[in-house]
Amino acid sequence: MSVVLGYDESPGAERALHVALEVAAAFGEPLVLVYGAAAPGPTGEEYRAHREAVRQAGRSALAQAVRAADEAGVPSTVEVADEKPAQALLDAAARHHARVIIVGSWGDSPIRGALLGSTPHKLLHLSPVPVLCVPTEPAPADRHRPS
Repeated sequence: MSVVLGYDESPGAERALHVALEVAAAFGEPLVLVYGAAAPGPTGEEYRAHREAVRQAGRSALAQAVRAADEAGVPSTVEVADEKPAQALLDAAARHHARVIIVGSWGDSPIRGALLGSTPHKLLHLSPVPVLCVPTEPAPADRHRPS
């Protein structure tokens, strides 16, 4: 089994990384770091150039997460997929027999997520495995705990 994390260097993803490392360490399972790099537009040279730029951004973002996993002693695997983030995470979860998919939340309202199709919203409705959505901001009780 594994813990799958959607990671893109956003504030929500940064916080989700810390939670994912705790979960992976607690269960003694590897962390699968996933970046969905689907580029808009179906054809042409512009598409290929954009696709490669997005893939490179994903590899760069995931390198920081790999360093954090190494420091925490959690083995990790990296996947940059040519899919939209939700589908990339669902596919990785199936391939790696995920115990859970972890993603950060931007703090959008549930209605905005439903209308715009946020990755956490899609995962909550489509995933056959549990999904843990980590809020960008710590809970009020967490703000008073020493780090």
